[in-house]
Amino acid sequence: MSNRLNRLLKSYSDHISLPWISGLAHEQRVLFAVYHKEDELKLRARIEEFRLATESAGHPWLALDVTRLFPEWMARQKYREDYFEDPDSLTPKYNTFARQSVTALAERIQDQADSNTLVALIGCGTLFGFASVSDFVKQLAEHVPGRLLVLFPGEYVNNTYRLLDARDGWGYQATAITADN
Repeated sequence: MSNRLNRLLKSYSDHISLPWISGLAHEQRVLFAVYHKEDELKLRARIEEFRLATESAGHPWLALDVTRLFPEWMARQKYREDYFEDPDSLTPKYNTFARQSVTALAERIQDQADSNTLVALIGCGTLFGFASVSDFVKQLAEHVPGRLLVLFPGEYVNNTYRLLDARDGWGYQATAITADN
């Protein structure tokens, strides 16, 4: 097993077992579990350990796997064949994709989560190039009554998150959980 993932799981377990403070802003209720992009498959194999740590701390777990969001959305598009012939014509639709996806996920959250629930966002790396992950998380966080855990393949340096080691990063008020915490 990966030492980095063992340390990340330990940091997460320690953090999630702390009492939850009420009255925080949406962005302050977001947790980013930051891991190396090359550990994606290993992390996915260990999602159950995150769930167990969460439930051991007394919080229900709701997993939202967004891995297939874009291909499923694209399959529903009337002009999908045209988009494949001219991918640049799809760029203006990315905001629609993100907005519709957040709306669908928000309905699941509303039906299945309360203020004690941890909602885990799995597969956010698959949004790269199709949606701004920072905007996606910000919009989704507004619908999470408890905590939102973003399993984040990238890095966190100087209060800046960089998805998949992209050039540009962004600052965010979320709590970063790393293997080094």
